[in-house]
Amino acid sequence: MTSKPDRVVLIGVAGDSGCGKSTFLRRITDLFGEDFVTVICLDDYHSLDRKQRKETGITALDPRANNFDLMYEQIKALKSGESIKKPIYNHETGEIDPPEVIEPNHVIVIEGLHPLYDERVRGLLDFSVYLDITDEVKIAWKIQRDMAERGHSYNDVLAAINSRKPDFDAYIDPQKGHADVVIRVMPTQLIKDDKERRVLRVQMIQRDNVQGFEPAYLFDEGSTIDWVPCGRKLTCSYPGIKMHYGPDEYYGHSVSILEVDGQFDLLEEVIYIEQHLSATSANYNGELTELLLQHREYPGSNNGTGLWQVLTGLKMRATYERLTKTEAKIAASV
Repeated sequence: MTSKPDRVVLIGVAGDSGCGKSTFLRRITDLFGEDFVTVICLDDYHSLDRKQRKETGITALDPRANNFDLMYEQIKALKSGESIKKPIYNHETGEIDPPEVIEPNHVIVIEGLHPLYDERVRGLLDFSVYLDITDEVKIAWKIQRDMAERGHSYNDVLAAINSRKPDFDAYIDPQKGHADVVIRVMPTQLIKDDKERRVLRVQMIQRDNVQGFEPAYLFDEGSTIDWVPCGRKLTCSYPGIKMHYGPDEYYGHSVSILEVDGQFDLLEEVIYIEQHLSATSANYNGELTELLLQHREYPGSNNGTGLWQVLTGLKMRATYERLTKTEAKIAASV
């Protein structure tokens, strides 16, 4: 790890399992550097192990299966620059292992099912993201993964999704109403009755009026834009690409929404789109495209998922720079 930070910046990344958190966390780590970031999986705060959950019928999504008091105390301690002894939930055995020491770092990311659930934990966050995959896409993805990689049948996969749904709807999904940014992955509107879910429509829902957070926009801030960028500067095979930008309401908050429906044939050409986006928090023209190109192998790189994840990462970096500069100025003036 790098030198002890003067200011710990705390980021929350929420979403269901299998919604792309791992890829997004890789993008964040790439952006800040591995030594600069510590990622804490909130599964480690399970208060019931796998056996106990089975006996009681309480799922991991249920708050009763998680120790929010300990989560809050330890994350607060880290943010204050203190080390903690964090429990470890062992995914192999389903048991809770002896704790490990975690030192404060410049950026600490708490990720999992519940980073925005507890009001006290939420209050500690400097930036928060919710990865929202609609049911149609989630089912298609999970079926492809579990049937191909794990040998599960279609009915088994569907039953597993349906068994989680009541708790997901009650405890996980509402957290998106608290996030600074929601990345929402939906079925395409460019193909009628699409069943494959290979082409996706992805929104970046940015909350307005968040201190220090400047939403990115397309062409003209606050207007409503529908744009087909395909043509001489952007290669588009079937079914093409359509973009949208505009103001909206979301969970009672004013938001700015960026949307891309379709997929990119040549990632290098994304710079054409980047040149029409403003307030991206990039350090130079083309940085957004360059970051996307660095890991073209990451899932979602050829559609709006990768584009908006990278843009959200740049917003996190801007938050970090703003907060650490502020702290430095305060320290210098004392």
